[in-house]
Amino acid sequence: MARLLEQFRTQVAPALGSELERSNPMAIPHLQKVVISMGVGKALQDKKWMTAAVADLTKIAGQKPVVVKAKKSVSNFKLREGYEIGCRVTLRGKRMYEFVDRLINVAIPRMRDFRGLNPDSFDGRGNYSMGVSEQTVFPEIDIDKVELSQGMNITFVTTARNDAEARRLLAMLGMPFRRTGEQVA
Repeated sequence: MARLLEQFRTQVAPALGSELERSNPMAIPHLQKVVISMGVGKALQDKKWMTAAVADLTKIAGQKPVVVKAKKSVSNFKLREGYEIGCRVTLRGKRMYEFVDRLINVAIPRMRDFRGLNPDSFDGRGNYSMGVSEQTVFPEIDIDKVELSQGMNITFVTTARNDAEARRLLAMLGMPFRRTGEQVA
């Protein structure tokens, strides 16, 4: 069993249930899924960028991503409908908890100039989104073999009723949020 999943079941869920005064275990907020996406704009000029992004995301997530195609044509970006412009993967269950554990304990501490995650990046419905500027913070990626430094977006979808509950859930799981009032230089 994933270490973070075990921690959630034994420590976080009971503590969160008593804190939110919910006796029903199904009413306690939990992670539903994690979506990792990479926009690969350079794939319009050269297809090898998309291949590299898919390979890196496969290593990071542990499952093969879906290649995303453009839904509309945009002449300013020289983009046509149907062009491959990114990739994404949705993680659930054990794989999701293993990824979140690696993100919190390995990848985030390796980020340059890290001062905490933005606590205001919630969407109003209990979901949190964050960005990673380059894929090399993950230990699965060999820095010497990276041709293009590629960022990614990570979205945590929770069953929380509001942002405060989701923030508390993620903080109890170990997400290093910046204290309110702290400014980023």
